[in-house]
Amino acid sequence: MEKLHKIAVSQGIYWVEAPLADLRILCGCPADSVKHLIKRGLILQKEKQGVPCESGPNAILLSDTMLQNGDFANLSEFPVLQMLYKQGMILPGHPNNTGAKPLLIGLPQQVNAQLQYIYRGNYGLVSLEELMQAGLSREAAQEQMRLKLRFAFGRIRPSQELLDTCLVEQTEVEIRNGLFIRRTATNHYVFRFQEEEVAVDLNLSPREQYETPYPLVHQRLVRDYFSIIHSGEGDGWDVNRPAMSSILVFQGRIFLVDAGPNLAQNLTALGVGLDEVEGIFHTHAHDDHFAGITTLMQAGHRIRYFATPLVRASTEKKIAALLSMEEERFRDFFDICDLTFDVWNDIEGVEVKPIFSPHPVETSIFLFRTLWANGYKTYAHFADIVPLDLLRGMITADTSVPGVSREFYNRVEEAYLTPADLKKIDIGGGLIHGQAKDFRQDASGKILLAHVARPLTSEEKEIGSSAPYGTSDILIVGKSDFTRRGAFEHLRIYFPDMPVHQVRILLNNDLEEFNPGSIILREGTRAGNVLLILGGVVERIISRDNVQSRLSAGALIGEKSCLHHQISPATYRAASYVQVLRIPGRLYLELVRLNGLLPKIEALWEKWSFFQTTTLFGEGVSYPVLSQILDRARVKRFRPGERITCQDLTSLNLVRSGRLRRLVGSEFLDMLERGAYFGEEGALFSLPCLFRLEVEEETEVYQVDGELLKDIPVIRWKLFESYTRRTLQIVHAGNDREVLRWREEFSVHVLRMDTQHKTLVEIANGIIEMQRAGEMPPLERAFQALMDYTRYHFAEEEALMALYGYPGLAVHREHHRRLVERVVGYWAVLKGGGVAKEDFRSFFTDWLVHHILEEDRQYAAFLNNKCIY
Repeated sequence: MEKLHKIAVSQGIYWVEAPLADLRILCGCPADSVKHLIKRGLILQKEKQGVPCESGPNAILLSDTMLQNGDFANLSEFPVLQMLYKQGMILPGHPNNTGAKPLLIGLPQQVNAQLQYIYRGNYGLVSLEELMQAGLSREAAQEQMRLKLRFAFGRIRPSQELLDTCLVEQTEVEIRNGLFIRRTATNHYVFRFQEEEVAVDLNLSPREQYETPYPLVHQRLVRDYFSIIHSGEGDGWDVNRPAMSSILVFQGRIFLVDAGPNLAQNLTALGVGLDEVEGIFHTHAHDDHFAGITTLMQAGHRIRYFATPLVRASTEKKIAALLSMEEERFRDFFDICDLTFDVWNDIEGVEVKPIFSPHPVETSIFLFRTLWANGYKTYAHFADIVPLDLLRGMITADTSVPGVSREFYNRVEEAYLTPADLKKIDIGGGLIHGQAKDFRQDASGKILLAHVARPLTSEEKEIGSSAPYGTSDILIVGKSDFTRRGAFEHLRIYFPDMPVHQVRILLNNDLEEFNPGSIILREGTRAGNVLLILGGVVERIISRDNVQSRLSAGALIGEKSCLHHQISPATYRAASYVQVLRIPGRLYLELVRLNGLLPKIEALWEKWSFFQTTTLFGEGVSYPVLSQILDRARVKRFRPGERITCQDLTSLNLVRSGRLRRLVGSEFLDMLERGAYFGEEGALFSLPCLFRLEVEEETEVYQVDGELLKDIPVIRWKLFESYTRRTLQIVHAGNDREVLRWREEFSVHVLRMDTQHKTLVEIANGIIEMQRAGEMPPLERAFQALMDYTRYHFAEEEALMALYGYPGLAVHREHHRRLVERVVGYWAVLKGGGVAKEDFRSFFTDWLVHHILEEDRQYAAFLNNKCIY
């Protein structure tokens, strides 16, 4: 009998089972990994000692990297919930509750990130202080904490009480019962049981994406005046449908209600390009409504994020845990638009009223309305509500115990039964989802039942309708041509100085639609027309260079071919239903000439051709923004043997030709060739560069000012992902003894502070590298960054201690003052040419690490006792 079984479940997901060790390991857990296991028959309905339950994994091997090709690689919330509740590992009296806990396996950084993320996924905001920071009065915060504690069965528990961990670093370790694991490279692991071994590779190839477990049939999305497109009616366990979500179309503009798993594939199937999304209305931060957030963070513009401050704060903390970044960085990717509870917030004509909904995490239900001929037309989106009979059971007049007041219950019931023209409700049942029978007397015009994986019962069918994927409910029919209006706006952006009457000449041409899979323009053929994409997603393919990117509304196809009668260098293929404005090539050329635009367009073409082949700029950046970048990009050349250090702290460098070796100290890290980039630490993240480069052969780079890139989420996101991957490689695979490595012993087990401590270590490593290179001007800027970030960190630390009333704050503040004095003094000695008593690595270790181990641990224990981790 085989002692180890390995099954390839889906891209980036494996199942490894060691029956004799009683271990069933889910290897890789991106979004919807539980659904993949169900579809492969690895999770089954069963009975144990007469008790219904499910089979499934009892351990999870995490990806080394938090992101892969833009998507979350580790989302263990639903796999852990499946183990705890559906398998019964936490249920009192259940035969599967043997005392063994679900097990997280992986690098310390990823295991700890998952513990924090699961903690926030279970509870959201965890204290009166956090609720009040998010804008609640003390009285309202106390009311919500009573509710939260009732859902938590009286106590907020750290993840460590629910889960076991197995940390894997440099050496082989035993998981349990004789099953061993060792890490051989990034995302490469080998399991050993006695004499048998199996290996798994959790890496995705560069253009590979995690698969959706359910089919998504292409749909034609109509951009109407006020309509609701049904983009998901299932729940987190439904293997056939996306989780409950909607697309709200208002005056032809597209807004999302929630961002569930596989959002990019969902939008493509519906014919929506990412840059067509104006904003998202977010109900709450459970994974089935949250996992698509990273997709929205990869747009070419900052999408507007509409949520109450409570929901936003909960989301920021969960994102910060998953990505090991500061909560404030969420604002780098979204245009934050806070909504006020219980009032109508006007969003350029569509009004939205968020209403608090009882749930373990901060949750809003939404009412949308817009004025029309006979009054308002309304849509209600009620995701994640609570059964009213369960809420009634929570009523208690004793405010000292968990529960809710009668007044609170009455407010919730009244809100739930608010009439609307169209109302979509969660009927998932159980402890934290609604039930259809509560809406039997609802006076709404039409009720839709959602957030459930099973078929509707006869009783439910009498109460509400269902909505197949991609169908729509039109509340106000559009009388205007929103497609041509969008075309006009795109053309005005392309040609800001062209007279309006000439723009209208371009606009007065035919619209055309392409079916999914159609070739729009083939490589090697001449285009007779310029096509302006108005809706949908188009693939741009150059197979000989292994280039594949995506274009959406606002992009042009065939421009260069028409203007210069050249063949197309790429194939353009419809990935969804695609609508375009077809402009005759001769007409386009003539208007370009009349406005004297041809020389400028031609001057940018060479740069354009190169930038479009790179992974960084190949998709997601609009024509006007990319044109501005290209216009200001400057060329710099390097000779063989030259060493490149951190002279350009504000520029991103994109390799046009040549080869460079990237090193940390004397240790080779990787080779940079055409299309690679470096310098993003200073250009976007305000960090000193940790690396140096040696030129292998004559090299030419384009340098781009970081200020041009800071407000482009897709660029920032790609640079963040690649930077964190390299940092991981250095920390866990490097051999340079000079590099400071973050160790688990440094953790104070307060996520926000650990994240900032890691940033200080990154800055310190940059300083070490500059000292080795002997670069005084960059070194001065790096020390300034260290001092600025130190002051920021100490202020944040002191504010957190003050918020929770830490009794040792005054003493700790004095320690901080002395630490700042020491780093200022060290820099003065170094800058003055004096010889420091110790090298910087020793100084930094003594300066910060000892402070963390000896002093920060004291306030950390105090905060942990208040459920702050």
